[in-house]
Amino acid sequence: MGTKELQALVEVLQKQLALGHDGHVIGSWTIQYDKERSAFTFNKCEDGVYCEERPAVIGLDHAVLDKGGPLFG
Repeated sequence: MGTKELQALVEVLQKQLALGHDGHVIGSWTIQYDKERSAFTFNKCEDGVYCEERPAVIGLDHAVLDKGGPLFG
């Protein structure tokens, strides 16, 4: 990631923290940058193998592309 992406990540995290429990990144274990989508993926899988939630995906422009959520039920 370059400085533009890092700055966007800081802004996304600050915005999400301000939302508190209504934010989409609470509970994330890893953050990845998807260059093709120009978006950050906030993965909530604790061990990286088994997961009950799909990751939240938030673009560089702070748009929530996928709020994530339960895979089952």
